[in-house]
Amino acid sequence: MTPINQKVGLFDNQFNQYLKKDAPLADRIRPETLDDFFGQEEIISEGKLLRRAIEKDELFSMLFWGPPGSGKTTLAKIVAKLTKSNFESISATSSGKADLKRVISEAEDKRKMRNERTILFIDEIHRWNKAQQDALLPFVENGIIILIGATTENPSFEVNSALLSRCRVFVIKPLSPENLKLIIKRAMSDKEKGFGYLDIQVTEKTLDFLAIMSNGDARTALNALEIAIKASRKGEQKMVQLDQEIITEALQKTNLIYDRAGEEHYNIISALHKSMRGSDPDASLYWMARMLEAGEDPLFIARRLIRFASEDIGLADPEALVQASSAFTACHYIGVPECNVILAQAVVYLAKATKSNSLYIAYGKVKKDIEERGNDPVPLHLRNAPTELMKNIGYGAGYKYNPDFNKPVEQEYMPEGLEGRKYLE
Repeated sequence: MTPINQKVGLFDNQFNQYLKKDAPLADRIRPETLDDFFGQEEIISEGKLLRRAIEKDELFSMLFWGPPGSGKTTLAKIVAKLTKSNFESISATSSGKADLKRVISEAEDKRKMRNERTILFIDEIHRWNKAQQDALLPFVENGIIILIGATTENPSFEVNSALLSRCRVFVIKPLSPENLKLIIKRAMSDKEKGFGYLDIQVTEKTLDFLAIMSNGDARTALNALEIAIKASRKGEQKMVQLDQEIITEALQKTNLIYDRAGEEHYNIISALHKSMRGSDPDASLYWMARMLEAGEDPLFIARRLIRFASEDIGLADPEALVQASSAFTACHYIGVPECNVILAQAVVYLAKATKSNSLYIAYGKVKKDIEERGNDPVPLHLRNAPTELMKNIGYGAGYKYNPDFNKPVEQEYMPEGLEGRKYLE
């Protein structure tokens, strides 16, 4: 008779295989070894620090920072498979302190009873608040757990500095179209986990299109491939034809990576600002369109243009401020998508306009003087004197009324101590 624990294990095995078979292609085809992992050669190729640490099972706390679909979770799962440590995985979107306490308690027991380390993988760690991240700190410090965190957000802003200082940050880059194409081809040829049992007819040009339009995201590429194959397959037939049209439908849109509240938002607005400052109308148009097509509020862009018109152009071309202000008003009136060409007009004008930051520099100097000197009193001759008392104590005395003179008036307008101070270059 088979022992009951063996029966349970056999059932779990079969159930897990069933779940895996029914899982999305992106999960089924996930590589399980470093040799099968495409991309990130800068950190996992032979001889690199991370690869040596994984292969020797000498891990340290680390953070994987990169965009969606670039391989952060896959690397963590490879660690889980290769390491001899106890491996725990939780998602910051659906867990909290209670889950952490459970993991810590079990980790402490395993450390005491079997001298076994625990690796804790936290997906989307940036979603944990400060208190939750603080709760991790002492256990990372004393080695009870080795932390592997994955985040799409800049850890400099989203991870507590104390925790960040105890982790090695690895930057995970978007996958190149070449790597994505290799991943797609492997999914099409794998007979057990992918679609290798089918005869898929597809051109290299169509595969290139899918790889490029997936924007470095393997999950996007594989999801689109799976949808396209299922939509194109008729009944149980083995032959499937894929073309660019069905791939476009499967992608639904170009999957622009743009988080209106995250780092990419600031990266792209910075790129627009610097492109206009550099008098490159084409690059300026591109970055403006990247924001607008990804769903950015056109009024946000227009407000930035207004600021730019004075900060980087100013009196070198006063019409720039008129163009930017008019663009804001027009965008407010007609909204998207009709306002796209209005913003394009303003962006190109600002990019081609003569540049001068003299106003920006001048205001900075004025602000510095005010901060350092405080409230310097207004000279008496510049003060208004609406009452007899004010006149008697010298308000307005000696003021030269400019229209009464036919030539420039020699008169000091600065407060005492700043006489002759020049702010404008």
